[in-house]
Amino acid sequence: MAAAFECHYASSESFPELLLKGNFRKIPIGAHPTFAHELLKLALDEDYHYILPLGKAELQVLHETRVLFEEYGISLLLPDELLGVRLLENPPSTADIHILNRGVDMLTNETMAEPPVSGAVVLSDEGDEPILCIA
Repeated sequence: MAAAFECHYASSESFPELLLKGNFRKIPIGAHPTFAHELLKLALDEDYHYILPLGKAELQVLHETRVLFEEYGISLLLPDELLGVRLLENPPSTADIHILNRGVDMLTNETMAEPPVSGAVVLSDEGDEPILCIA
């Protein structure tokens, strides 16, 4: 992914301060009342075009505020509807994970999911259902 896009990483978990000098940023936990606004401010300050939420606590908050991000030209890579979406927590490192934007793999430009879905996904064993990967 880093070969095709300039990637930045953000986490509410503790990490060494030294990483803040690189592409790591500190954000509040997803349950924090100002989470979405602080993430939007960071995205605007850093000129982010896409945000890929990977935390379960972040999904609902960002889903509810997605229009706010879209008004500023920032795409949240998460499904349009969260109800009924299958989740895979902490997928194995061997999993074939695709980063999709509206069903299209952002690295290969191949359509992977119909109906279109966005996020970090693996395909079901049958290859027809995207399963959202979260940490």
